[in-house]
Amino acid sequence: MKKNIVRFSILASLFVLFSCNDNNKLTEVVEVPLPTKEEKITIGSPNDVKADPGSFELTKLPFAYDGLSPALRSLTLETHYSKHYLSYTNNFNKEIVSTEFENMPIEDILKKLDLNNAKLRQNAGGYYNHTLYFNVLTPKEQTPKDTLAGSIDKEFGSFNNLTNQFKGQAEKQFGSGWVWLVVDRYGKLQITTTENQDNPLMKNALIPGTPILGIDLWEHAYYLDYQNRKGSYIDAFYEHINWEKVNEYYVEALKKVKKV
Repeated sequence: MKKNIVRFSILASLFVLFSCNDNNKLTEVVEVPLPTKEEKITIGSPNDVKADPGSFELTKLPFAYDGLSPALRSLTLETHYSKHYLSYTNNFNKEIVSTEFENMPIEDILKKLDLNNAKLRQNAGGYYNHTLYFNVLTPKEQTPKDTLAGSIDKEFGSFNNLTNQFKGQAEKQFGSGWVWLVVDRYGKLQITTTENQDNPLMKNALIPGTPILGIDLWEHAYYLDYQNRKGSYIDAFYEHINWEKVNEYYVEALKKVKKV
């Protein structure tokens, strides 16, 4: 009797999972089960992770999976990078095969795509968002310098003010989504949010702009480490921002604004 109950529970869980994926196009792309006590957890190397052949590739993670520990532990980072990010990349490449987007820059795809195309919207956004996310992480704690530092002081009053506003928006974000620091169409820095895998390059953006920093607030980014303590994850992420890279993105975004 007990075996039948267990079997029924497993089948019911699988039914719910696949039903949700069929009916709701904006659900998680990858479901990663937690390891049991009997399973041996083996952490690989990000260098071993390759996307299927296609127009877009994974960005290279310039440190090992334990590079952000204890803020973000190895299992969290490996799962995020080699499961979720990889799946978005592969699915995105499949969606654009033999379409007008196949050889188009990702920024242009995001600006032009039909928001009613749920699969392309989710996977193109997931690819772009995660690429930026992993590009702005670093093991070493940094603070803004150069051009970006001056602009932050000018437009937010201080780096502390920027930090408080960014973290505050992240804390208030309900459900899965992102918080961004963007350069808007006038070249000004602004903080904004998007739901699911949308971003400020898309047509529906509340504040259109070029993202230069983004924090992933989907549970897959932090739940293994922090469970419901999202604020602790936000603090941990903020300690590992690669502000040198953010400054590079900022300078490039300003060049684009001047060309418009």
